[in-house]
Parts: sequence; structure tokens; C-alpha cells
Amino acid sequence: MSADKGLPSGSFRARALLIAARLELRSWPESEVLARAPLTVHVAGGGVAVLFRYGVAVLFGASMAAEHALRERLAALAEHRYRAPEAEELDIRIEEGKTEGLVENALVLHAAGIDRLQLIADVLSKSLLLGHYETRLAGDFDAIEPLALELDRRGSIRGGTRQHLKRIGGLLLMEHRMVGRAEIGEKPELLWEHPRLERLHALLEDEFEIRERLAALDRKLELAARTERTLVELISTRHALRVEWYIVALIVIEIALTLYGMAVR
Repeated sequence: MSADKGLPSGSFRARALLIAARLELRSWPESEVLARAPLTVHVAGGGVAVLFRYGVAVLFGASMAAEHALRERLAALAEHRYRAPEAEELDIRIEEGKTEGLVENALVLHAAGIDRLQLIADVLSKSLLLGHYETRLAGDFDAIEPLALELDRRGSIRGGTRQHLKRIGGLLLMEHRMVGRAEIGEKPELLWEHPRLERLHALLEDEFEIRERLAALDRKLELAARTERTLVELISTRHALRVEWYIVALIVIEIALTLYGMAVR
């Protein structure tokens, strides 16, 4: 660790952790804050962490003991905490005078300034979040596929609308968290204050394929949501048709009873 600012130096690892759906960070002690937007703090035991309200913490140069302590501390601030945090890592080397970029699976930087660490954390956290939703969406597709096959073979599907409405709600929530909360695909505010970091940001975005993965995920989200809406409409139509037949049957029974009554008289 460098003596002046307490920032990592030499070679160290960036480790992103998806801890919860949301972190409430407004009450973080000001004495530990290195920077805001995004919140950057000292880690007790050594290292630096960048914390995001969409549930991700990115640690730089922190030991496993320090990471565990931070996770325990964040647990009290977590909303919908995940049982086992997902992780993504990136090795970083500080080499003055070298061109910044990826060399032998490690990111080479001129210096470990706070602004550079915040930028790396932004891209790494978004990559981790994309991976999380890619896995979740794959599970939704696995659940939808048998229903589509049943519809193709039988021309109808069994079951009610409840499970499909729950999936539609989950898909909408997923899109809200990616676009509204995490702002994946948007340029980080940090670049407006530090335009010299544009090249590094473009390099990292390209390396983690942020825009390509987001575009693919958007297409899959739309397809999954459209499929679920179609299934709900089909089930609703089937129920409406059944009700109509019930009404027709009741009318027929009423007519039959009326005719029977007339015949008896």
C-alpha cells in the first residue's frame, strides 16, 4: 500500500462482489470516505472498496479477512441479500510509463488513482451484474421452453396465469434494476469530470463486452416477456371461452326447465 493515500500499489487484485439487490449507503461514516459518486472508502485491514447502491462492492488490494469483515458490515445495509455473493476478478499492475491496457490477462495502469479505481469498479460491477442476469434469464428460458413445446404439440397449455405473471414481474424488475438503478449502458458520471479516462473506459468496456452483452440481454428480455404475455393471453382466452360455455349451458338448462314446466302444466 502506498503510504500517502493508502491506495494499492505494485500488483493487486480487483474483486467485485454482488452482495444484494440494493445497498443503503447514505449513512456511511464520512471519516472513511475517499470519494463520492461512486462511494469509495477505506477497507479496515487494508485496501480500498468502491460501493454501489445496486448491491455490488468492488475491493482493491484487500485481504480475504478484510473482505469478510466488509461483507459482514454491508449485510446490515443490504436489501434482499444473496445467500452466496457472486464474484468477478481482475488482476492489476501499476507500471509508470507503460501504455495503459490489458497485458497477459492483467490490466496495466500508470497509477492507482481514485478516479481510475472508480472507473474500473464501474465496469467490473456492471459486468458482474450482467452475468448475474444472464444466468437468471437462462433459467427463465429453460422454464418457458417446455410450455412452448406443449403449445406447439397440443395446441394448448395447462395451468393458470399466476406463474406467468410472476415471471413477467421478475423480468420487469430485472430490466428496472439494469436500466434504472445500475444504468448499464450509460456513460459513468466520472467521465464528465475526467475525460482523459475515456480511452481506459472504452478499453474496459470492450474487454468485458458490456454493450454487446447488454444488447443481447435486452433482446432475450423482450422475447421472454413477449412469450409470457402471449401465454397469459392464451390462458385468459381459454378461461373466457370456458365461462362463455358455462353461460350457454346455463341458458340451455333454463330453457329446458321452462319447457318442462310448460309441458307439465
